[in-house]
Amino acid sequence: MAQGAKRTTGQVVGVCCLAVAVAAFLAVAAVRHGFFDLKVYYGALNFWVHDGGEIYDFLKPGTQYGFTYPPFAALAMLPMAVLPWTAAIVVSVAASVVVSAVLIWWLVDPIARRAGWTRWYALAVALLLAAAFEPMRETVNFGQVNMLLLFLVAVDLLRLLPAGNRWAGVGIGLATAIKLTPGIFIVYLLVTGRWRAALTAVGAAAGATLAAAALFPDASREFWTSALWNTGRVGELAFVSNQSLRGVVARLNPEHPSSLAWAALVLATLAVWAWRSRAAAAVGDEAIGLALTGAVMCLVSPVTWVHHLVWLLPGLILLVDNGMAAPARSRRRGVLLAAAALGYGLLISRIVWAWEKDFTGVGGFLGSNTYVWISLALLLFLPVRRWAGPGAAGVWSAGGPPPAGSVVEAPGVAQLDQAERGRSAGQRHAVGRPLAVR
Repeated sequence: MAQGAKRTTGQVVGVCCLAVAVAAFLAVAAVRHGFFDLKVYYGALNFWVHDGGEIYDFLKPGTQYGFTYPPFAALAMLPMAVLPWTAAIVVSVAASVVVSAVLIWWLVDPIARRAGWTRWYALAVALLLAAAFEPMRETVNFGQVNMLLLFLVAVDLLRLLPAGNRWAGVGIGLATAIKLTPGIFIVYLLVTGRWRAALTAVGAAAGATLAAAALFPDASREFWTSALWNTGRVGELAFVSNQSLRGVVARLNPEHPSSLAWAALVLATLAVWAWRSRAAAAVGDEAIGLALTGAVMCLVSPVTWVHHLVWLLPGLILLVDNGMAAPARSRRRGVLLAAAALGYGLLISRIVWAWEKDFTGVGGFLGSNTYVWISLALLLFLPVRRWAGPGAAGVWSAGGPPPAGSVVEAPGVAQLDQAERGRSAGQRHAVGRPLAVR
């Protein structure tokens, strides 16, 4: 009892020390954006609702930035038009924090249970580390919707789809209706043969879009015929914050970026993604599918600002998951955990901004695209978790720790024979298979 109390006290002290360290880091490293994007949404909605203007005609005073999302996003954000500015900030921050906590819990809790960690402690540490993650802090400081979209997609892939729920796909469809880029997850469902979920996603996206068109026909007409194609509203492609393949190509020649080179890179990247996604789906690893598709979305989108890279967070957590599943003191464990630490360290460092003004030369090419290299590394090398099975996010389908005798380790660990595999459905989900990098 005393030993348990001592351990708990040590963990509380550790969490408090980490919280102080993260707060100090944020005070020094975090850039304050004054909820810039939220001001765009807020201003556009008020211009539309209270001033009688068209939402896509609004530009934030002194800038070229306007409302760039589909009309259904405006419908979803409509309550903001009746909130005071301070209340809008509170709702934005609270929503991002809550959905981030739930998503991180889904991904971290299985690791904690398998590794024997105290679950509240693992979650507290993960949340504090996430607070220092540059894409996360940028999302909050800009007042962006990235984590809300990631959460909608994760509900489908981590909770509904593995359970065979008939509503699987609705979250992806709604996310696509709010912002077009999550539509690649519909392609993921098609590539991996989940036809019903894909049709549900398409139906949800189409239904939401048609509902917005019925309510706001003028705004819908302007978006689909004009605002969608006005790339000048989103910013400069060569800007160092654009950490996509399009940004890489644009920084090579800002005046005349090669569309052909970009198209070739996109096609090659999508081919690798489709191959790896099918491999993950074949063993029921939807969490890896989420991570791979999030990474490829960041790579192939014409514009991927740093705050969009919250989609890399599942991949970094799953690197830790794979590392902890490998035998203790093995080379595999060391490599995977070191890779996760390196990726995380770079993604809290603001390293790309060192080349904000000058990204020429070999150093500029390598440094200004650092986050692109991380996305590519996750796409190419994130291991498929052979033990994950059909449980959501690798969670054992029985809802608790893996059953006694189940195998979750890397190659070299003895496996159960076929008779043992056939005991029960719950045990079949927990039986491990050798890890494989695909």
